Amino acid sequence: MTPERWVLATDLDGTFLGGTAAERGRFYRLLQDLAERLVLIFVTGRELENTLPLFDPPAAGEPTVPRPRYIISDIGTEILDGHTLAPIAPIQDWVAAAWGGANARVRALLADDPNLVPQPVETRYRVSYYCDPDTLPAATVNKIHGAGFDCLLSHGRYLDVLPRGVSKGPALLRLLAHCGLADHRVVVAGDTLNDLSLFQTGLAGVAVGNAEAGLVAAVRDLPHVHLSSHPGVMGIRDGLHAHGLCSPAPSGVTAGAPSGAGADDRPGPCCAAAHPAAPFDEHGGDRDLAHQPTRC
Repeated sequence: MTPERWVLATDLDGTFLGGTAAERGRFYRLLQDLAERLVLIFVTGRELENTLPLFDPPAAGEPTVPRPRYIISDIGTEILDGHTLAPIAPIQDWVAAAWGGANARVRALLADDPNLVPQPVETRYRVSYYCDPDTLPAATVNKIHGAGFDCLLSHGRYLDVLPRGVSKGPALLRLLAHCGLADHRVVVAGDTLNDLSLFQTGLAGVAVGNAEAGLVAAVRDLPHVHLSSHPGVMGIRDGLHAHGLCSPAPSGVTAGAPSGAGADDRPGPCCAAAHPAAPFDEHGGDRDLAHQPTRC
């Protein structure tokens, strides 16, 4: 009998890349053991060029990062096959149509705004700024919305102008539907408000123990989201266990502790606790943003 397949869609920095080298190595080996039935998706705010170096041979003492089946990068605006790096055309076309080649138009719209400092990055489907969200005037936000774009904040200093309705969560739902994964069990994982749109999909989720306070407050009352007390990959594993997809970490292995192979380090059964999909810092760091309902 073919094992039931499931999906892990995870943020990178602070989440899938969080924890000690020993913890990450142990978790990545667990995923290799699950490879026959796991579909791994990276959902990151990194630009693709800053994601690909993760697959280079690791430095001494660092674990090899598993290659995902799909990559959603650049805050949900780039959707690619993780093996060939070819765009997933129907979803990429959706992003492109929503954006309409608006880079120059957005820059002109906000060129004289004293509250925004352009970020030194060139991307195809968003325009990015530094700002102080505590002093950002409503007029700036209204100008962006009035021009037909979404305005999303993250990390207390980043503002991204995005295509209306495009972010991590909506991109993931479209990818799951397009690739025939919508009926599979799916778990999402993240650590900052830039991951909020993933949790707002209604999919089973885990907010890792190092999650920022704003994200914890936003998801605390969502019954499908597990709030882990463990940071990084240990938090993901804790969430997978809470959703019935793997065994707990071996006795005595806790966040921050050295971790070797253990008899209990084995996958658990897929189970109905993980929800099937609903129908359809810094450049070089993960800067995903809040979903449209909580946009700035």
